Amino acid sequence: MTLPSATPAADSALPAPDGRFAMGWMHTARFLTTAAQLHQLPVIDVPEIAFVGRSNAGKSSCINTLTQQKQLAFASKKPGRTQHINLFSLGRQGITDAVLADLPGYGYAAVSRSDKMRWQQVMVNYLVSRPSLTGIVLLCDPRLGLTGLDEALLEVVRPRVEAGLKFLVLLTKADKLTRVEQAKALSIARLQTGGGEVRMFSALKKQGVDEAALLLWHWAHPPADEQDDAAPAHDDEPSEDNEPPALD
Repeated sequence: MTLPSATPAADSALPAPDGRFAMGWMHTARFLTTAAQLHQLPVIDVPEIAFVGRSNAGKSSCINTLTQQKQLAFASKKPGRTQHINLFSLGRQGITDAVLADLPGYGYAAVSRSDKMRWQQVMVNYLVSRPSLTGIVLLCDPRLGLTGLDEALLEVVRPRVEAGLKFLVLLTKADKLTRVEQAKALSIARLQTGGGEVRMFSALKKQGVDEAALLLWHWAHPPADEQDDAAPAHDDEPSEDNEPPALD
């Protein structure tokens, strides 16, 4: 399945975006499909942005807050139980110009080790070989900082990030910290990511929501010259032999 995408002419007609405009765009999110295996995902010819993170990092709340839809992303009462890639399409007036991918949370002990390893293999293959993957948003609880599991994921995607893949760390649950604690958490996370882009985010207080939405809009609508430079160069068939990190 290939989705209808926006044309360059349609993009050029868009007004200069701001936070409010980007939030309106995010609100167009609608469920597209779900898949337990990589080969079950549709072919996507528009930018795809993946949300990843530990099971208790607030990923579903983040997606639901950005899209202003309370139940778009499923938040299980038993973290670690949902083991599917869920795709949501974005775009106005029936035109899909981007796709959000909600990956299952990792690091929770409620599932068997064999199930964890199976899912980890799927997730690693997705992150290293999905041709349409344009950007990754890593959700992290700032009270814990980037854990060893998060750093293992960073190592998996590092080659693609160095090749131009967009990457953002959102420190969720910012409302749990004072301003001083937030500043400290930001500094530590930036050191851990090698100076990467890190921002505070609170679904409860709506902190950083407009800014995150605007950044994702820009990821999905790069200038024409940047699109040419970022053209993916992957094999037609993704490898199934990548070694999964120890995300348990």
